[in-house]
Amino acid sequence: MPRQDDRGALRGARWRHPALGVGTEDGSKKRKLTSRESERKADQTNRGVPVLDRVQPLCGRFRVRGEQESYDMVLETLDASAASVHAVTGAFGYSGRYIARRLLAAGRAVITLTNSTDQTNEFDGRVRAYPFHFDQPAELASSLRGVDVLYNTYWVRFNHRRFRHADAVRNTLTLFDAARRADVRRIVHVSITNPTEDSPLEYFSGKARLEQALRDSGLSYAILRPTVLFGTEDILINNIAWLLRHLPVFGVFGDGSYRLQPIYVDDLARLAVAQGDATEDVVINAIGPETFTFRELVQTIGRSIGVRRPVIGVPPGVGYWTGRAVGGWMRDVTITRDEIAGLMAGLLYVDASPAGTTRLTDWLAEHADTVGRRYANELARRR
Repeated sequence: MPRQDDRGALRGARWRHPALGVGTEDGSKKRKLTSRESERKADQTNRGVPVLDRVQPLCGRFRVRGEQESYDMVLETLDASAASVHAVTGAFGYSGRYIARRLLAAGRAVITLTNSTDQTNEFDGRVRAYPFHFDQPAELASSLRGVDVLYNTYWVRFNHRRFRHADAVRNTLTLFDAARRADVRRIVHVSITNPTEDSPLEYFSGKARLEQALRDSGLSYAILRPTVLFGTEDILINNIAWLLRHLPVFGVFGDGSYRLQPIYVDDLARLAVAQGDATEDVVINAIGPETFTFRELVQTIGRSIGVRRPVIGVPPGVGYWTGRAVGGWMRDVTITRDEIAGLMAGLLYVDASPAGTTRLTDWLAEHADTVGRRYANELARRR
């Protein structure tokens, strides 16, 4: 498919502007579509049509459309970055939403792959949603045709009767293959710190397998390895605060001396978008500027929200069953055995320079009145 920077070779190519109808690059104008014809054109099915033929108006300025033999082009009034289509998995969710926001602010056209195509979102039609189609690889590849960069945040936190790590690995391999078949230029993939294929923890072994698959795919890639994300929609930090607000004492697993390096979700999004513009194959430990032991993290959150509770060490099994009781009460999965094991093994800590700049302590000071006021329910978000 022709790119906008190939304009010298496309003199005389047909193009369509939403206000001007159909014309040619040399300025000769053809008949403007009637409103009924425009509606009929807009109502055509997306099945098998490349992404660039379906891009919705970006900030109300333009619409790119095309046909099988002649692609519509946006010319003088649009810059090259605006014509670049970027795909974000889960743009209506957590980290994907922040990535989509930054891409839109940078003038990119954005689509999303999601399991929730009808979900209410903040983007007012500027992010077109397409289903994942993991069971229909050809459809998935068709959804990605014309995409320049794919930002993959898709994953599952734990095994559940409705989703499993093994399913997430298989689906992500299908996604990578679809991107390759669709000629996506680059994948920015969100992984985890310290993944290894021989890890007994499925979260970490699955992430390691996907990293290797991406390296072997032949695609340009950036692999981002965050530890814990924090932000207004996060789960871990929020629910620690919620527990501190509701329980008379807080138990940490063991002595609580294992470390973690939380990164602000928008810092991760900034890094992802910057890597989307890059070309070098890289692996980046996406960690924040502060390091806490788990005990220090709980104490810091408590001080920030003005709720001081005794923080005591408990056997991991006791902590797990306490978390399971809370999860049963809230109809959620609060903590898993694997999450406790990964935390206590120090897998959320790396000896590396920070990639984020936002300090959790500063963020907590700004959000002390709201963090932990409501329980953040993982399963409810997936319904």
